[in-house]
Amino acid sequence: MTGDRRWRCAGLRWSRRSGPVLLWRHPAHGERTSALTPDRPLAFTTGPGRHCTGVRRGTRHTPCPDDAEVAASTVSDQCADCARLDRSYSVAADTRGDDPRPYDVYLAWFGPGLVKVGITAAEREGVRLLEQAALSYALLGRGPLMAARRAEAVLGAALGVPDRFPYAAKRAAREAPPPREHRAAELAALHERAGGLGGLPESLALTAFAPVHHDEAFHLERLRPVQGVVRLAADRTVAGRVEGVAGPDIHLTASDGRALLLDGRLLAGRPLGAAAADAETTAPVEAPARAPASPEALF
Repeated sequence: MTGDRRWRCAGLRWSRRSGPVLLWRHPAHGERTSALTPDRPLAFTTGPGRHCTGVRRGTRHTPCPDDAEVAASTVSDQCADCARLDRSYSVAADTRGDDPRPYDVYLAWFGPGLVKVGITAAEREGVRLLEQAALSYALLGRGPLMAARRAEAVLGAALGVPDRFPYAAKRAAREAPPPREHRAAELAALHERAGGLGGLPESLALTAFAPVHHDEAFHLERLRPVQGVVRLAADRTVAGRVEGVAGPDIHLTASDGRALLLDGRLLAGRPLGAAAADAETTAPVEAPARAPASPEALF
């Protein structure tokens, strides 16, 4: 954490090697990261405003030319123009059909009855599932992008699984997850059904069932039921001890003992200054939602 207000948080990032980190950017000093490991103090005071984080493609970052302001409550950290540019060449937006990389098709488990099908670049080694806060997942197959996209559509329709859920449902399911064996059994049944379906592209190489669980990565054993969700505002303080991180959610124990949740997506674009580790949290704290308030709550 830095007290230099010219440093801005660029959001939360995951990797298999280093786990979750906060990314920081400075116009002269480039980028830095700070790890979000359990028991680490996280204490900051927000500066004025929140600004667009620009466009990042691969390792190249292009700042927003207008340094446009972004709404405090939106999970998007881009202005409309940068978001439009970002989506103009994007796999997620189906505007990058020429991507030559192999893609994995997966089944992701978020909670009882909350299983989705999706695709991710094979080279990312499942980081997409960490970003989405999947508690468990299993790969179904690997192939070219268009084959993976076709398989995603076929499997979603045939298995009756969607491609997204209300984010509040994911958070609620995380509070008391069933054991790995239960999750693996649900995934195994769907994996077996998927392997027997017709209509899958011939260029998709099916993979044997091998479930992956994120209990240790998210430190699920440390996470208590959330008592409040932090809503960021200018010139407010958030302080606590990191218990674990699941997807974009940072689970904190505040100095007064409350179990708080901080959505890392809302940090992106904000200048943050250091605060005392035992400071009082003065940012607004709301009761955890059990249903999405808007389409933005869908993941």
